Amino acid sequence: MTREIFPVMETSRLHLRQLTLGDAEDVFAYFSKDEVTKYYDLESFTEVKQAEHFIRSMQSKYEKQEGFRWGITLREAPERVVGTIGFHNWHKKHSRIEIGYELAPEYWRQGLMTEAMKAVIHYGFHLPQVHRIEAFIDPDNEGSRRLLLKSGFTQEGHLRDYFYEKGQFVDAVIFAILREEYRADW
Repeated sequence: MTREIFPVMETSRLHLRQLTLGDAEDVFAYFSKDEVTKYYDLESFTEVKQAEHFIRSMQSKYEKQEGFRWGITLREAPERVVGTIGFHNWHKKHSRIEIGYELAPEYWRQGLMTEAMKAVIHYGFHLPQVHRIEAFIDPDNEGSRRLLLKSGFTQEGHLRDYFYEKGQFVDAVIFAILREEYRADW
């Protein structure tokens, strides 16, 4: 990962770019919706400054080479962020990284996250330090389950009371894809 130049990617419908503080209103708009944060490890945003904090956190992770997060925009409107996708919890010693994502509800079920996922997985497996990409989801999150399976991930297990979120223990289902399982043509 090169710190100086944040990788920008394009798909047939999307432009994936670095988040900036100018994106805070867009990020706030969807993170303030309970349907977006239902399976997320944070409460719905109530102030724009929470979105600014989220963006600064993503920028800091990139600067420290601990991961990075792309703002998802439509190619015809690259100034408006409709979601994010990226890597965090990068365990370089073990060559594994975790992927996370979210999308504004008005863009759900249009195949946009599948398109973004394909580009990001492709990028991830071209990093020499990544052998495994994993994802943890809530067992009830059927949308994420379908996305991960369609993207070539394998469900590996159900982890009971694995995370402490929003004042309670919650289960997680772990999915992963290994470098040798990745197919650039899916």
